[in-house]
Amino acid sequence: MAVRLDEIDVQLLNELQQDADRSNLELARIIGLSPAATLNRVRRLKKSGVIRTISARLDPGQAGFPLQVYVSATLTRHEPRASRVFEQAVLAIPQVIAADWVAGEIDVMLLIVARDVAELQHVLTQLSLKGAQRLTTLLRLQEIKPTSPLPLTSSPEN
Repeated sequence: MAVRLDEIDVQLLNELQQDADRSNLELARIIGLSPAATLNRVRRLKKSGVIRTISARLDPGQAGFPLQVYVSATLTRHEPRASRVFEQAVLAIPQVIAADWVAGEIDVMLLIVARDVAELQHVLTQLSLKGAQRLTTLLRLQEIKPTSPLPLTSSPEN
């Protein structure tokens, strides 16, 4: 169930989505709350799971990973044990930087980074050995729109 967000929560979350590196004092000034009240709201939003984590967003190419590849995977077997084995393999491969179970013709969508083609081939082989029947790769050429802030609105009062 979604957490109820009031106007101040929405404003605070929008500010954090734009720049999570701001100090609590600066956030408090922008939002118009005391630093203590701002900190309490951020802690509540973290505890509730609305804020999963605060992290830096790196440029893969600048960090030494010129290959970024979307990979769709279809599993050989569709049973809980096979899914767990594949999921554990994905979690253990550091080059897989995002992965989602999906519905449709494929089972999993992955985002993989690699330093070169040999490293990418090694990752794809690992995935095949752990239950992927079919892997389809799509080379990411250029980012059009970076991960964007959620279009938040406050929850209606009941």
